[in-house]
Amino acid sequence: MAKTRAAKVLKVLRETTTAPAWIKSKMDPFETLIVTIISQNTADRNTARAFENLSKQFEISPEALSNAETRQIEKCLQTAGLYKSKAKTIKHVSKAIVEDFHGKLAPILALPLEKARKTLIQFSGIGPKTADVVLLFSAKKPTIPVDTHVNRVAKRLGFAPANGKYEIVRKNLQLLFSSSEYLAVHVLLIAHGRKYCKARHPLCTQCPVKIHCPSKGLWD
Repeated sequence: MAKTRAAKVLKVLRETTTAPAWIKSKMDPFETLIVTIISQNTADRNTARAFENLSKQFEISPEALSNAETRQIEKCLQTAGLYKSKAKTIKHVSKAIVEDFHGKLAPILALPLEKARKTLIQFSGIGPKTADVVLLFSAKKPTIPVDTHVNRVAKRLGFAPANGKYEIVRKNLQLLFSSSEYLAVHVLLIAHGRKYCKARHPLCTQCPVKIHCPSKGLWD
C-alpha cells in the first residue's frame, strides 16, 4: 500500500537526514512571509544575505516596508534573483496588510485553512507555495508546501503523478501522511532532494530510500 511505503520512506528520512538549521529559528509570521518571498528561485545563502540587508535598512514590519521606497528595497535584495519583482511584491503585500488588516497577519492566520490560503493568495505576487509556507510554519495549519524539491522527489517516489500540478501533489502527499507529519515531510523531502534526489544527476546508488523508490536506477 502507498501509505505503508510512505511511512517507511519517512522513517528512513528521519533517521538519515538532518533538517536545515533555519527550521529551528523563531520568526515572526510577517518575517516568514518576507523571507519566503525573497527565497523564490534563490539559494538559501543569497536569501539570507538579502534578508539581512533588508533587516539592516528597515524594520521588518508591514508599516515600515509599506512606506519604504521600492528602489531602496530593490537595493537590499540584489543578491537574490528577480529582486525587482520581489521588491514590488513586498511593497504591495505590506501596504495591503496595513490597509486591509490593520498591519497584522494574525487575523488571516486565524481563519480556517482554505479561507486563509485564499486570502493570502489574493495578494499580488503571493502564490500557493508562499501561502502554504506561512500557514504551516507560522500558524501550524495542516498543509504541505510544494517547492521544486518536494515536487520532484514526490513524483520520483511515486507519491504523486508525474504530470501533477501543485494542488495535486500537495493533496496526494497530505493523503499519505498524517497532519502531524506535514512539517517533517516538507523539510525532509527538500533536504533529500538537495543531497540525493537532484534534478539532473540524482545519486540513486547512494540514496537511503532507494529500496522504496520505483524510479531507482533510471538515471544510472
